[in-house]
Amino acid sequence: MKLIFGFIIMSAVASAQNTDIARIEYSFIPKSNSEDQYTRLRAILNYPIELKKDVYVLVGAEYNRILLNLEDVYPFDTASLDKIHVIDLNLGYTFKWNKEWRFAIKFNPRIASTLTGQITEDDFFMNGAVLFIKDKTKDENSNRPSRLILGLTYNATTGLPFPLPFISYYREINKKWSYNAGIPKSNLKYTFNKRNNLQAFVGLDGYLAHLQSPTIVNRENVEHISLSVIIGGFGYEYCFTKHLVAYMYVGNTLRLNNVLRNQNREEIFKLDDLNAFYLRTGIKFKI
Repeated sequence: MKLIFGFIIMSAVASAQNTDIARIEYSFIPKSNSEDQYTRLRAILNYPIELKKDVYVLVGAEYNRILLNLEDVYPFDTASLDKIHVIDLNLGYTFKWNKEWRFAIKFNPRIASTLTGQITEDDFFMNGAVLFIKDKTKDENSNRPSRLILGLTYNATTGLPFPLPFISYYREINKKWSYNAGIPKSNLKYTFNKRNNLQAFVGLDGYLAHLQSPTIVNRENVEHISLSVIIGGFGYEYCFTKHLVAYMYVGNTLRLNNVLRNQNREEIFKLDDLNAFYLRTGIKFKI
């Protein structure tokens, strides 16, 4: 029971909105009016370690393999853009701040690169967060369990040299309905029974990675590629057990921007900005 509680807390440190010990996932976005398509294979593994009462460390990792199938004709060679690798190490630490609040800190060293050659310092990024968590999801005296997370996050891939505020709020309305308001995902969920639930969601996704083999575009060296999307749609989850869940999310991008950038991350060439169909499916083991 202590391990389960520890993971619930440490999941907030790792991602603030997910309680996955392990996950395997596939995502797909086809380019509108084109043969191009974006696919992503994702694997996550996390594990909490209890140091002493109410003090936990999280160790985990995440791997994303992004495949850009660029079939259209472009005014440059696209061979170096076909595979992108994003590798995260998840390190977190949390302890009880007072009766109601818990303090947490996380570090996420990242490699985001095409990895066509030897790894260099340009392939490394550092992300992290400082969070305060008020968790009442296990409060037996509460008719409406809730969880509030406040803090600051730093993400080197955004290009902003300062921390950004973070807020996430989860609440059960009743036995059937619940919602989560926050970033990178907000949703409204309806639970049919112990095995089936449906949700409407809006979320953010994307990446920024270094190109180890720079491409010349418009007489400039392209050294980074980025994708940013806002997605809306519906999701379905089927629970084989309380902890083993299969899921599928379908919808459409509300904003899509796939861009080649120079060393200073300035836009050089836009690969795609047309909204398109979105699919994400997988299986996860959660607490």
